[in-house]
Amino acid sequence: MGALLDGVVKRHGRFVLFDLHTYNHRREGATGPAADAAGNPEINLGTRNLDRSKWAPVIDAFTRELHGFDFGGRRLDVRENVKFGGGAFSRWVVEHYPMACPLSIEVKKFFMDEWTGKPDRAQVELIRAALGATVEGVLAALPRT
Repeated sequence: MGALLDGVVKRHGRFVLFDLHTYNHRREGATGPAADAAGNPEINLGTRNLDRSKWAPVIDAFTRELHGFDFGGRRLDVRENVKFGGGAFSRWVVEHYPMACPLSIEVKKFFMDEWTGKPDRAQVELIRAALGATVEGVLAALPRT
């Protein structure tokens, strides 16, 4: 990753990294209940490794754009640091690339049967489109220095 990110820095000087993960919310088995929505947002944005005073415009733009996306006639539940705060990879990026904003994005597995692994292709495509819809706003919010 270092070689790849070194190349990004050389070409662009700064960047936002979407560190995308998924998480289980039906931990009581295939027929068990889904975990309580209050503690399990559909999209959890982990930002604890970031200096919010520096990256707030990027974080807020990402959240605003994602929350504003029409997700099949509804809005996604997008919250920050509820389930996860960001992990070792985003911490590594922050330590080695101070010009980078790694956003740890955790998607609850509402888009699939997490016990069989079978995806709902329409939901997966909507997630892809929702993430793509954030790019313009996120890049516009990226500090120039």
